[in-house]
Amino acid sequence: MSFRLTRAMVLEAASRLPDGAGGYTETWVPLGTHWVEVRSGTGKGGAADLVALAQVPLRIIVRAAPEGALSRPKPGQRFREGQRRFRILAVTEADRDGLYLTCFAREEAAA
Repeated sequence: MSFRLTRAMVLEAASRLPDGAGGYTETWVPLGTHWVEVRSGTGKGGAADLVALAQVPLRIIVRAAPEGALSRPKPGQRFREGQRRFRILAVTEADRDGLYLTCFAREEAAA
């Protein structure tokens, strides 16, 4: 199985910083750049308060990293490509030899 890792994306992890008022603010810390292949999954649609909603899950394929390595993507982290952000929902091996990982992700709306 071969993959075309032609897009560079930054892997980010959430970090909570005290806000000085007893709460916190969430910031995203870059963990490194990965070359990836992005594949779209099957979309689904719906409606909420007369507004059409569409959601297309993505599969982001990266080279595997050892368990416990900071460079290994995990659920709850995200990839960033310019202004676009992709929340990682789940991660599994993409091939029999464990050389690649598939990150199931969803694009987040820009804030």
